[in-house]
Amino acid sequence: MTHHPTDAPQFFLTAPSPCPYLPGRFERKVFTHLVGDRAPALNDILSQGGFRRSQNIAYRPACETCRSCVSVRICVDEFEPGRSFRRTLRANEDLVGAELPAAPSSEQYSLFRRYLDSRHSDGGMVDMTMLDYAMMVEDTHVETAVIEYRRRGIDSFLTGRGQGPLHAVALTDVLSDGLSMVYSFYDPEEHERGLGTYMILDHVRRARARGLPYVYLGYWVKGSSKMDYKARFRPQEHLMPRGWERAP
Repeated sequence: MTHHPTDAPQFFLTAPSPCPYLPGRFERKVFTHLVGDRAPALNDILSQGGFRRSQNIAYRPACETCRSCVSVRICVDEFEPGRSFRRTLRANEDLVGAELPAAPSSEQYSLFRRYLDSRHSDGGMVDMTMLDYAMMVEDTHVETAVIEYRRRGIDSFLTGRGQGPLHAVALTDVLSDGLSMVYSFYDPEEHERGLGTYMILDHVRRARARGLPYVYLGYWVKGSSKMDYKARFRPQEHLMPRGWERAP
């Protein structure tokens, strides 16, 4: 089949904006569109090259004087939960995560709003409307799922779904070599559960069940307290100039 120049993705560069992770610095991003039949394969390649997805855009940092953002992925086959992680798993044994099509709901948005207002009231997403949220979830041309976590019910072993109100939600892409956690949020009043940690541990389990070797966590920034939690999930690999390398 003949490939024309228009088949190749076009990349663009954003204007500088304040860095959300390191005070006093500015960030730029390189991005391209993920649309059409080529989107899943392109998303695979770009994810392995350190890109992240937001709606139908794949992006990665392209800052001129800073290389602090490091792509991180968990090595699923070698991961063994330590004592703290096992405690988190026990605390959430009453939850069931149902993997559903990427469709928004008013219940999801209500939980999303409570999470933002409590945990990220000064973040760039705090002004997102229901329409903005719906686009974040359903504007995808790749294999994407919404995982809803609810309490285990009497028939959950048959249906694979929990019952009652939402406790947490994960928006997740399925790649050829792993699961990529695009965005996740949870009930901020249930901080004792460690729901953010639990969802990552659950994705490790899901990737292992699918025979996928990695869980992609996005970017880790040394020195950013917002990102410290990602370093706990070991063994993990970091994307360095020579490629993916085992983190020391």
